Amino acid sequence: MLVLTEADVARLLDPDALFDALRHAFTAISDGTASVPPRVAAVTGAGLLGAMPGFVPGLGLGAKLVAYYRDNHRHGMPGHQAVIVMFDPDDGRPLALMDGTHITAIRTATAAAVAAQALARSDATRVAVAGTGVQGRAHIEAFGRAFPSASLRLTGRTPEHVHAVAAAYSNVQVADSVEAAVRWADVVCLCTEADEPVIARSWLAAGAHVSSVGSGVEVDAETLGAATVFVEARGNATQPFPAGSRELAGRDPASVTEVGEVLLGVRPGRQRPEELTVYKSMGHASQDVAAAALVYQAAMHSGAGTTVAL
Repeated sequence: MLVLTEADVARLLDPDALFDALRHAFTAISDGTASVPPRVAAVTGAGLLGAMPGFVPGLGLGAKLVAYYRDNHRHGMPGHQAVIVMFDPDDGRPLALMDGTHITAIRTATAAAVAAQALARSDATRVAVAGTGVQGRAHIEAFGRAFPSASLRLTGRTPEHVHAVAAAYSNVQVADSVEAAVRWADVVCLCTEADEPVIARSWLAAGAHVSSVGSGVEVDAETLGAATVFVEARGNATQPFPAGSRELAGRDPASVTEVGEVLLGVRPGRQRPEELTVYKSMGHASQDVAAAALVYQAAMHSGAGTTVAL
C-alpha cells in the first residue's frame, strides 16, 4: 500500500484539476451515481471523530477518518486532523493511505468556489473572506482562482491576525470589520468557528452570494429565510449535526437545492440578479474521494510516496 505524507499531498494535488473533479463529485451526488452514507461520529468531551466513506464512479472508493477539535487553534494546530484511505473499487484492496488534513482544507474551499461560480452574479467582482484560520487562507487561494479579476478583502475577530494573513497575499486588502466587509462584497465567504451568526441580513447587498463552511452557526435565520439555499446533499444537510448543518437541521429537505442539480441543469440556480443565495457546506465524502483520487493518480505517475506491506 502506498503511504503519502502531508508534504506529498500538498505537492501532488493540482488545485486547478480539483475544480473539475469537484464538479464531478457534485453532479454524482445529484444524479444518484455516488454512494455516500451520512457521516457518523464518536463524540469526546473536547471534539469528535467522524467517519466518511464514499464511492464516486470515475473517481474512486475511499474513506476519511477526521477528528474535529475546534479549540486546536489555541495550540497552533488545525481544527481538523484527518487521514484518507483509497481502495480498489473492483476488489476492495487498500491502495493508499494519505494525509487528509491538507485535503480537507483545500477541497472545502475549492468546493465553495465551485458553488460560487455557479451561484454568484456573473458580474461579481468583490469577494470578502471572514476568518483567518486554515479555511480563511484556503478560501483566499481558491476564490482567487475562481474569480481572478475580483478584489479580495479579509476580515476577522483579531485585527493582528487579519493583518498578518493579508500580508502574505499581494491581492488581499484588510477590511475594518466583518460588517464593513459584508456590506462591500458581492460574494461573502464565512470561514469561522462561530457559535452565533457573524452576519446580519441587513448588511448584505442585493444579489449577494453567501458561502458558509463553518460547522458552528455563521448565518442568521433572517438571511436563511430570505435566501435561496444550496447544499451538497439535501438529505445530509438537513439532518442534525454532525451528519448535517446546525443552521439547517430540521428544515424541509425540499426547501434546499443541491449544487449538483444546478450544474446538471435539472434545477435552477440564481434566477434574478437581486436574488440572495446561500451555499451551506457540511463537507461530503465525495469531495474527499475526488481530491484523494487526484493525489493517488499523480503519485502513481510520478513514483511519489512510500510503499509498505500491511
